[in-house]
Amino acid sequence: GHDWDIFNINDVCNLHDPSPPFCFLHSHQKSTRNSILGDQYRWPTTIPYYLEDSLEMNAKGVILKAFDQYRLKTCIDFTPWSGEENYISVYKGSGCFSSVGNQHVGKQRLSIGSNCDRLGTVEHEFLHALGFWHEQSRADRDDYVNIVWDHIQPDKKHNFKTYDDTLSSALGVPYDYGSVMHYSKTSFNVGSEPSIVPRIPHFMDVIGQRMGFSASDLTKVNRLYRCTKSSTFVDSCDFELENICGMIQGPGEAKWEKRSSVSGGPPTDFSNMGQCEGKGFFMHFSTASAAPGGRALLESRWLYPKPGAQCLQFFLHNSGAADDVLNVWVREDDLVNPKLKLFKSISGGVMGSWELHNINLNVTRKARVVFEGVRGTGPSTGGFSLDDINLSSSKCPQHIWHIRNITRLLATTPNGEKVYSPRFLSPAGYSFQVNERYLATYFYLTSGPNDHGLKWPCPWQQVTMALMDQQSDIRQQINMHRMVTTDPHKMLTDGTEYYWDDPRKVGYKVTASDGSFYYRGPGTGTSSFLTHSRLKSRNFIKGDDAFFLFSLEDISHLLESWPLVRTAVQAEDSLVKAADQGAPRGAAGNPAAVTAVVGCVAAMAVLVVSMVMARNAWEKRRRRESDEVVIIQDMPWFIEVSV
Repeated sequence: GHDWDIFNINDVCNLHDPSPPFCFLHSHQKSTRNSILGDQYRWPTTIPYYLEDSLEMNAKGVILKAFDQYRLKTCIDFTPWSGEENYISVYKGSGCFSSVGNQHVGKQRLSIGSNCDRLGTVEHEFLHALGFWHEQSRADRDDYVNIVWDHIQPDKKHNFKTYDDTLSSALGVPYDYGSVMHYSKTSFNVGSEPSIVPRIPHFMDVIGQRMGFSASDLTKVNRLYRCTKSSTFVDSCDFELENICGMIQGPGEAKWEKRSSVSGGPPTDFSNMGQCEGKGFFMHFSTASAAPGGRALLESRWLYPKPGAQCLQFFLHNSGAADDVLNVWVREDDLVNPKLKLFKSISGGVMGSWELHNINLNVTRKARVVFEGVRGTGPSTGGFSLDDINLSSSKCPQHIWHIRNITRLLATTPNGEKVYSPRFLSPAGYSFQVNERYLATYFYLTSGPNDHGLKWPCPWQQVTMALMDQQSDIRQQINMHRMVTTDPHKMLTDGTEYYWDDPRKVGYKVTASDGSFYYRGPGTGTSSFLTHSRLKSRNFIKGDDAFFLFSLEDISHLLESWPLVRTAVQAEDSLVKAADQGAPRGAAGNPAAVTAVVGCVAAMAVLVVSMVMARNAWEKRRRRESDEVVIIQDMPWFIEVSV
C-alpha cells in the first residue's frame, strides 16, 4: 500500500490539466480562498444526491458513511435526489474532484474515482462542493507556512496563490494545520523535497491529513451554513461540569457519586486519565458499601433523538463483585405505558479497566436513559464507574477490539508477525477477523458456524475498520476508517478460485490458542493504515490502550441502478408535447400545422445547442487565458493490497 496525497495521484492521472472536463471558470467572480463568497453558492442544508452506476461498490458504501459523519457533526444532511433542480451526482471519474460551491447547473458532478474511496477523501470533496477551498489558499497563509517555490512543479505554481482580505474570508477561524482541506508537505513537489514547510516544525507531518474533519473544519461548515445543532447528535457527557450534564438521581438511599478516583478502582477518570489537575471526574456507584440487592439509578435529562436507531456509547469500569449488575434502561415519554424498557444488562466480564460499550437503542419519542447499578452478593472492593457517555441517532459499530498495552505490543512484536483480532460474526452470519501489524490492517473471512447456509463467494459485504479517537465528545472524534467490500467476482491471482469463497475452500488451517482450529481466507487491506506520526496526533492511544471498531454490512442493495427522476430527454419530450397540446383546435388534424409547431421547437433546440457550443468555446478560450478554476482535483492516500 502507498500513503499518497490526493494531489500526487491526480497528477499521475493527468488531472491537473489547465482545462479539465466539467471545469467552471470564475476568475471574474468574487471568490474567497477558504470559502467561496456569495449566498448563491450555498446549498440547502439538506442536499439532494445521486449515485451513478459507474461508482465502485466500495465507494458507494464509503460515501454513505461520509454522509453519516456530516449528519453527526454538522446540520448538513443528504437525501436521494427526487427531482430537485440542483443536485450532486457522484460518479467514478479519473480521480477525485469537485466544483466549489453550488454552481446551479442542475446536475453537478463530483468524482470519486479509483482509490478515492476513503472516508476523509470523500469528506474533503464534499467540502469543496459545499463551498470550501484548500486551507493553504487563505490570505494569511504566509504567516503560518513557507511555500518553497523552487520545489514546486512550474506548471502547478498557480495552485499556491493566495488572495487578500477583500477577496478572502476564513470565517473568523484561526489557521488550521490539521484541516482535512490542507495540502500535504509534498503536494505538487519536485523530487522528494517539501513544497510546504510549516513555520512551526511540529506540524510538518500534521498537514495533509485525510482522516476526517478537524474541529476548525466543522466550525467553518457550521458558521457558513448557520448550523445551531447537528442532524443526528443527541448528547455527550464527561461529568466535568458540576451539573453532571443534567442527570438526576433515582429514589432510595444508594446513590451515584461524582468522583475523581476510587480506592478499589478506577484510580482516574477515562476522559483525562488523571493528566489534568482539578479535572477528571466520573460517576461511581459503590457496590462495596451497598447492601445485597441495593440499587442506585442515574437518569439522563430528557433527550430528543430522531425516531429509529440510536447508538448509546459509554465507558464502564467494573471493580465490583462478579455478580453485580449494571442495567441500561430507557424511559420514554409515554402517558399510556410509561414503563422502563431494558436494553442491556452487564455483569462480570473484564474487570478492573475502562471498557467501551455500544448499545443499540430504538426510541421513538423523547426519553431518558437510565443506568441502574444493582449490588450482588459476592465480595466487592469498588463498584461501577461511568464516563464519556455519547448518544446519537445512528447505528452502533457491531464489534469492539480492545488492544491493551499497544505501545509495548508495537515495540516487541517480531518483524513479520501479525496480531489477529478475535473472530466476529456479522448480522448475516459471516465470520471474520482483522489483523494489525505495524499499523498495517487487513480483513479476512474465516470459517464459522453458519457457513453451510451462507452464499459463496461472499457477495457485497462491506467491512468498516475504525481506530477510535478516544475524545470524550463523539463530535470531536477523528476516527481512522478503512472500508473493504467483498466482490464475489474477484479471483485469486492464479485465476483458479474466487477470492472471497468459503475459507474452507480457499483458506488455510489455523490453530487457535485453546487448541481448536478454523480456516482463514485471503486478506485485503492496507499496509499504511496510519503512520506513527498521525497515531500520535490524536487520542488513538489512551492509557496505552487502543480500540478498533468493526462492522460487516450487506450493501448489495447498492447494486441497483438509481432511477432517473426526470432526464433532459424527458424534459424535451414534455416541451414537444406541450407545444402539440397547445396548438389551435383545428391543428390537431393538420399534419402541416403539427409539423410546423414541432419544427419550431426543433429550431429552438438547435439555437440552444448553438448557444451552448458558443458558450463552451468561450469558456475554453477563458480557460486558456486563466488558471483559476472552481473545479478542485484531489487524489487519495491508499492503494488497496491483498495478502
